[in-house]
Order: sequence, then C-alpha cells, then structure tokens
Amino acid sequence: MNRGLVLRLESLMQLRGACRQLRALSCSKVWGAQWKPVQASAHPLGSVLLRPQLWQKHRLIGVALAPCRDLATKEETKKKKKKVPLTRGEVEIRQKMTIEELARAMGKDIDHIYEALLYTDVNLDSLEPDSVLYEDHIKMIVQKSGMKYKSAKLKEEKERKNTDAYLWHPCCPCRPPADPAVLTPRPPVVTILGHVDHGKTTLLDSLRKTQVASMEAGGITQHIGAFLVHMPSGEKITFLDTPGHAAFSAMRARGTNVTDIVILVVAAEDGVMEQTIESIQHAKNAGVPLILAINKCDKPEADPERVKKELLAHDVVCEEFGGDVQAVNISALKGENLMVLAEATVALAEMLELKADATGLVEGTVIESRKDRGKGPLTTAIIQRGTLRKGCVLVAGKTWAKVRFMFDENGKAVDAAPPGIPVEIMGWKDVPSAGDEILEVESEQRAHEVIDWRTYVEQQEKLKKDMEVIEAKQKEHRLQYKQQQQQLAHLTWRQRKAVLYKANKHLLFQRPKDRREIPEDTLSVIVKGDVDGSVEAILNILDSYDCEDECKLDIVHFGMGDISENDLSLAEAFNGVIYGFSVKANDSIKKLADKKGIKIKLHNIIYKLIDDLKEELNSRLPPAVVETTIGEASVLDTFSVTVGKNKVPVAGCRVHKGLLDRKMKFKLIRSGDVIWKGSLSSLKHHKDDAQVIKAGMDCGLSLDRNLEFHIGDDIICYQETEVQQTTSWDPGF
Repeated sequence: MNRGLVLRLESLMQLRGACRQLRALSCSKVWGAQWKPVQASAHPLGSVLLRPQLWQKHRLIGVALAPCRDLATKEETKKKKKKVPLTRGEVEIRQKMTIEELARAMGKDIDHIYEALLYTDVNLDSLEPDSVLYEDHIKMIVQKSGMKYKSAKLKEEKERKNTDAYLWHPCCPCRPPADPAVLTPRPPVVTILGHVDHGKTTLLDSLRKTQVASMEAGGITQHIGAFLVHMPSGEKITFLDTPGHAAFSAMRARGTNVTDIVILVVAAEDGVMEQTIESIQHAKNAGVPLILAINKCDKPEADPERVKKELLAHDVVCEEFGGDVQAVNISALKGENLMVLAEATVALAEMLELKADATGLVEGTVIESRKDRGKGPLTTAIIQRGTLRKGCVLVAGKTWAKVRFMFDENGKAVDAAPPGIPVEIMGWKDVPSAGDEILEVESEQRAHEVIDWRTYVEQQEKLKKDMEVIEAKQKEHRLQYKQQQQQLAHLTWRQRKAVLYKANKHLLFQRPKDRREIPEDTLSVIVKGDVDGSVEAILNILDSYDCEDECKLDIVHFGMGDISENDLSLAEAFNGVIYGFSVKANDSIKKLADKKGIKIKLHNIIYKLIDDLKEELNSRLPPAVVETTIGEASVLDTFSVTVGKNKVPVAGCRVHKGLLDRKMKFKLIRSGDVIWKGSLSSLKHHKDDAQVIKAGMDCGLSLDRNLEFHIGDDIICYQETEVQQTTSWDPGF
C-alpha cells in the first residue's frame, strides 16, 4: 500500500479513539470540571481535540463533538440577546422626558439643554432639571446638537393592581363586615366639647380624680386627651377631651368623627359662645347625640335657664322644652352632680346599643401622634374593631408599625386593647397623621404592599397636578411667544431665531437654583410641635395669613419633635425664625443658634406663639413716616424782593394755629392740594430774621424754590417721625 495512505488511516483511527473518550466525558455529570488529558498519540489532531480552547479552530469539531452542540447553542443565544448599542450620534427619546433625563441620554450637561432651549418658546425662568419637556422640543434640541433621535419602543404599561387595605371593600375581601353573632358590648366613646375656659378639662379631672387642668399651659387644653374612666357602677367610659380654643377647630372635628356621644359644656355665666356654636355644628355633621352639661352653676351670676334658651336658636332643644337633649346642671370644680351626668351618659349609651367585634383584624383611628426621644413615633388611638396585641402589624396613612408596646393614659404598659379603649401605640416606622385610619394587615410584606400602593397613588396625583400647572404656564408663555413672533413677522426665519436667542441669552447664566433670592420683606418660618395636631392647628392659623402685600410669610419646614441641627441649617439658609410649640432646644442647639444668629422662639401657649409671630412680621415691615402738624398759617399778601439779580417771591402770612419753626419742614396747600414740600429759605418778623413765629403773629417767608404764592394759600409747618408699622393680619383670636 502507499505509505502516505497508511499514515492517513492511522491518523483517522487515533482520531476515532479520541472522539470516543470525549463523548464519554460529555455525557458524564462532571462535564466542565477539571479533567485529565486523554493519552492519545502525539499527532497534532489528537492534541487539538484535547484542548477545548482550540476546538473552534478545527473543521472536524462539528462532527466529532455532536453531543455538545446544545451548549454552544445557548452561548450563541445569549450573544443574540445582547442589546444592540445605539449608533453614534443617535439619541433614544420618549415622551415626557425631563431636562435631566434628556441630558443624560445625549451625554451632555444640563447647561447644554438650557442653551438649546433659547431657540424655543419655552420660558427658562420656570424650568428646573426635573421639568418635563414636550416631544417637539426634545426633537429640536437633539437636532440642534447635531444628533439624530430614535423613538424608544413604547412599553405597554399594565394597569397596576390595587393592593390597598380597606375597612371593607370589594378589592379587600379579607376584611368582611362584622358578624352580628360575635358582637359584644363596648365602652362608649364620649367627646367633651365647648368654648375655651368653660371647664371641660376640670370636668374630666373630677371624673378621673386627677389634676390635668393644673398642668396645662395657660390653663387651656391644646391636645386631644383620650382617657378611660371607671364609674362606681362598674361601667367604663372613654372620654376625649378636645381643645376649646379657636385655633383647634380641626381637632374638635376629628374628635366628633370617632365619638358616640358628645357632652357639650357651657358655662352658666357666659352662655353660648363662638366655639360652642362650632361644637354644635361638628356634632350635627357627625350625626352624634348631645348631652348638655351646664357648668359653673355654683357661681352667683350663673343662669342655666338663659343657656337653655340661647341654645334653642341653634336647634339644641332640651327635654323640658319638648326636645331629646338631656341637660344637667353641674359644678366641675366642686364635683356637684357629676354622677348624674355620668348616669345620663351610660343611659344614652345603653339606648344606642354600642357593640363591636373583638375578633379578627384590628381597625381604629389615630387621635393624636407625636415623637418621643426615647420611644420614637407614638400614636394615641381608639380601637374600633378587633383586639390590639403586641406583634400586630398595622398600617396608617403612608406608614406602618409592628406593635412593640402599648400604654394606657397613665403610661402603664398594657398587653391588649379591645374595642372602645384608648391606647398609645409604640413601634411606628414614621409618624402618621392625626385622623388616619388604622388597619391591621396579615404580615410586614402586606404592609409594604399597602404603603407602596398609597405612595404610588399620591405620586400619580401629584404628577397629574404638576402637569396641569406646567401646561397652563406653557400655554400662557406660548401665547406671549406667538405675539412676539407676530412682531418679528417681517424677518426671515434665521433672523427671528437670532433675535430670540439674543433676547434670552442672559437667562442662560442664571441657573434656576441661583435665581432664588429671599426678599427682605419675607419672613421664613420653621414650625416644630410636640404632636401632629398642634402643628396642624398652627399651620391652619398661618393659612389664614392674607397680608402678602405687606410682608410675605413663607413656611419653609414643619414637623414634630425638639429643635434639631437640621432646623438650624434650614433657618440659616432661608434667614428664617424657628418657632417651637411645647418642644425643647438643648444647650448645644441654643449655643449653635446664637453663634449663627438664628432666632429660636419656644412657647407653650398657642396664642402667645401667634402674638410673637405677629411681632416678628411687624419688625419686617418698613417704618411708616407720620407727619405731625406743628403750626398753620395763611397767606394774606404776596410780594417779591430782589436778592442779587434774582427776584424772590415772598408771602406775608399770619399764624393762626401753633407755631412756625424754621428748622422744621413746610408744605404749601392750595385748594386742598399739596403744591410743594420742603424747607424755608427765610423767615422774618417785620424786618428781623426769626427762628420761631407764634400764633397770632405776622411774618414774611420765602421757600427754598421759586414758587408763586396766591392769597389764601395755607402754609403748614410739620415734623416727620418714623413709626413702626403693624401687620393688618387678624388670625381670629
């Protein structure tokens, strides 16, 4: 046989043996692990087959390694899935891109986008990095930058599933209505309403045998207090003590929304007052029955009958007048007839047949919330369904809690809180707002779903409002731009663009954040309070501020808790004043504030805080110049004298009131109009210079300016003094 043919056959035999061994390895479980090289001949083909990095370099591999094709196919598939990069100079755009997003997509800085917008009708003053651009503006910017745009593929947004939690809702079948068979009696929730200083807290003190009123700043309630009172008969009543001050209207409304019965406290000597009428309206709006407690009946000037008659005008008809409102004459201070009032409350509660489901998931309402330095966010809540225990997972508003501890109104830890019981809850991740609904959920994961959904809904609503504002501003600016274009209609397209660019070029160097300046007539305030309700009340008062033309009031920040370094930083940045209500500022904060020249004003009484705020507003107002009349004279004759080469008009006058002092200012009045204001150049009595001319004396005078006098003109001598202005804002109390 030919020797060359024999060598080829031997090579093929060796190759076949090597392939068998490789197939065996490919079928084993350890394929891909380290393996020892197969002892084949030293033929170059054998070494190629036994070195995986050289497989793809040989034509025979496609046949020899058939079992490994699926591995190669996966690698090829991964390569195919790799995103094809955009062509250089091509920008992927989409609708509603912000300036920041477009700059990132183009690989440019934000200033480049601003410069390109100079050629458009966009108002640069209203733009921020997160401002949304119209699609035609986006395309124009890309083209002006010498780039091409490519529309991004629109992703079909699936409608997001509603994962909220509800009291009862078709979307939340896990919380069905309570079964009547499992309902059990619960304590009534009674809200005490009435005008400020009519004795509401003193009444509650007498029922609880405590001294809450003596501890309150200014003797007025400034929070909602929730208390459980044990009656001698064994009955339990949950009382809510609401503020009677005008500033706390929202708290009173919140109290009536969670209550079963309202006790309206009216002082026998004062009668029906402003907050009394408001309290009646709150009770009517909530559909809650009333019990009338006429307090301070021990005073000599007390007139309970007058109170009952005054209430008739507000549709509060007592039983003795044929109505259904029980009236009890009491003295909260001396404890007279308190048991009669309690029995009337228990009797009305029995008629209402108040029951609740103590099983299942917990439901309740946040009455008050605050931050405690040691315990963190705390809420006072009324449980309305279920029994709250440690470890329960709750959601309220946009925050959630895993209950760590619970406390009663005396600060004593409790293990469980059934319906109708007030309790302070510890374990919140953040402070919920007063009035928020509390719902128990199955797990922390479920709580996160609820919070995520509520945050998403709020963001969507905010985005919708922002877009409406942006579109309104852009529409107004487009109209102005259209008018401007009409004025430039005689120019060519390029000339118009050049004129527009030059007109707006100065705005390029004023970035939006740099354009924010705080005017001198602006008072920036930071409000800190001990509880959410107090902050809410202060903000409601500040919302009534209506004197922006005098001094602008800007609320930079508000929150709960003691004064912090962050508050000082904000006050320093905005040249503001920090107002604290029932909070503290430690020594280090005070020293830092003194060093930076920041005012910290702490108060425990709300109307004193507002008075202090008004004083600060007054200090920001420019002083007013007040004219005080010193003397009056009438022009009886006119003549002129020659001084050098000039003739100077002189008025012969008689002083009929006060005196004329040459050092003071004067004004000339003709037919009721002020003709001139200034100083006198001369004042003479007969021929002698005079400093002062008294009433009844004649004089001659000339002005610091050549002005003709008329007989009958009035000369007024006056003094200007600067007086501090006061704000005309009336907060209502």
